[in-house]
Amino acid sequence: MRMVKDAKERRNEILDVAERLFGTKGFDHTSTNDILNEVGIARGTLYYHFKSKEDILNAMIDRITDRLISKAKSIVLQKEVPVLQRLTLAVRALNVESPAGSVIMEQVHKPQNALLHQKLQESLLAEVNPLVTELIEEAIEQGICHTDYPAEVVEMTLLYSNTVFDDLAQNDGEIKRIKIEAFIYNLERLLGMERGSMQEAILPLFLDSEK
Repeated sequence: MRMVKDAKERRNEILDVAERLFGTKGFDHTSTNDILNEVGIARGTLYYHFKSKEDILNAMIDRITDRLISKAKSIVLQKEVPVLQRLTLAVRALNVESPAGSVIMEQVHKPQNALLHQKLQESLLAEVNPLVTELIEEAIEQGICHTDYPAEVVEMTLLYSNTVFDDLAQNDGEIKRIKIEAFIYNLERLLGMERGSMQEAILPLFLDSEK
């Protein structure tokens, strides 16, 4: 007897299979036929949930973003961990590490997917901004940071880092070093911190991007 699944379960099953296929075969080499054959559904069922392969990619971005944000939120709540260490861990948690995630990031950085890239950035910024602001406000209470505009500093910093460091790996070593040094120096000034205070928290994030 054929098992009938509810719409949410079927949708997630399609996304699970697409995520695995995108991760192993690549987005461009995975067809909707591959996906529906792997799931074992008719084309009409696939199109009931998703209009196209690009629509599936869009839904995968939303799902991966939700997972990353959830992981970062759990780190922010670990009050026993020093606040600047939580900042490092929370931002690290936002990195996409799975094969499928790497394929997605490759896709959103293509020129023809500029709107998708913008959507991902806006989605992450909307969720990350309050998380990082919460940590900075905590650091202010502890006397580590000194600013009357924590949310605004975080917004400026995230927008700048997303723009300038999006293609950091393409810069040569010296340009990269100067950009990182300037970023940390200016961030410390914006947050009213002693020079070198953010070095330990921020530098590992750039080292991660080089791996």
